Amino acid sequence: MAFSRKKPRASLKSIPRAASLPVLTDPPVPDHFRCPISLDIMKDPVTTPTGITYDRQGIEKWLDMGNSTCPVTNTALAYDDLIPNHTMRRLIQTWFIVHRSNGIDRIPTPRIPISKFEALEILSDISSAGNRRDGERRRELAGRVVSSVKGCERNRRTFLSTGALPVLASAFRASSNDPIAVSIEILAALSGLLPFDDEIALRELGSPESLDSIMQIMTCADISNRLNAVLMVKKMALETADLAKAMAEKNGLIEALTELIREPNSQQAAKASLSAMFRLISGSVKIANKCVDLGLIPLLLEILVDSDKSTVEKALASLDAMCDGERGRETACRHALTIPLLAKKMFRVSNTATESTVSTLWKLCEKCRGRCLVECLQAGVLQKLLLLLQAGCSQSTKRKATEMLKLLSRYKGKLECVDTVDFKGLNRLC
Repeated sequence: MAFSRKKPRASLKSIPRAASLPVLTDPPVPDHFRCPISLDIMKDPVTTPTGITYDRQGIEKWLDMGNSTCPVTNTALAYDDLIPNHTMRRLIQTWFIVHRSNGIDRIPTPRIPISKFEALEILSDISSAGNRRDGERRRELAGRVVSSVKGCERNRRTFLSTGALPVLASAFRASSNDPIAVSIEILAALSGLLPFDDEIALRELGSPESLDSIMQIMTCADISNRLNAVLMVKKMALETADLAKAMAEKNGLIEALTELIREPNSQQAAKASLSAMFRLISGSVKIANKCVDLGLIPLLLEILVDSDKSTVEKALASLDAMCDGERGRETACRHALTIPLLAKKMFRVSNTATESTVSTLWKLCEKCRGRCLVECLQAGVLQKLLLLLQAGCSQSTKRKATEMLKLLSRYKGKLECVDTVDFKGLNRLC
């Protein structure tokens, strides 16, 4: 009997190994380097009075949510109780240096938050520099405020709590006699503290001297400075009706806002300008007519063609406000894109946009009649109004939609493209 001889199995030692391909593994992070909240390695460790160390961003976010206790010990905790842990930060930095050969980058040195004492000292120096009429010193100090609050919510709160707004607003008003660079830096500091609510500061910013400086900055070449100016205009315009009225009557302000809406280099500035413009136009046919003369209606229609939701909402609201005046309605009616664009945007953006659209169409159809009504029928507005009433809307929008349906019913036989079935139940709805 013949036996087949089995081949011996290869041992693990005989298998060749790819020695040229090292196995890369990340070094384990020590547990005490991790924040108890986020479980990520701490970038800016701070220690509470109870001895627990957190990453500053994590514990401040915890406090921002309305909590007032330590997450671990449940003892009372406030922002001022957080003390930088320099020893822990140095240990973490050393660990990064040791393991940098593994491709681990070192964490940048964190910026230490400003204390209330330091903030008060800066504000006091700004006031003293104003008394000495030292514009350059005020510009330098305002720059320190800008650098402190940039990207640091803690520093922003510190300056707000120490009364920075009235001091900076007063300094901005006084800077109207200084070189424009002084006003630019102070306004940047004020913009960095937005949003805020301070009547004294707003009153100072609404003064003729301050508005002159804002106007000058809005027309400068630097888009970042123009953005700061228009953000402040928006804040003031939305604050009170009296302040908005005073701003609307300021020579050159409407023109500057229109130019920023037309300016394609800054979407944020355009949005802020649209918000401010809506507030200034509302309730003032005189200002609305001025905007018509500046060519704002074609510009708004161009924005509706291809813009994001927020921008479209603001453009529709401004267009609705401009159609309060006869000149605005006539200009909108003459533009070939007005009715088609409004019909297209009725359900495609938001409830807010739909209400502005219906309001604008109602003003055009109610006042201009014939041509606008025919164009609405051609664009399918009637069908959309019926759908809107079935889906539900506010009482004001429902009233306007119902009145438009009554007007459109008078033209139902003028266009063959409109099926009479669309008008069934119209009398019941009206």
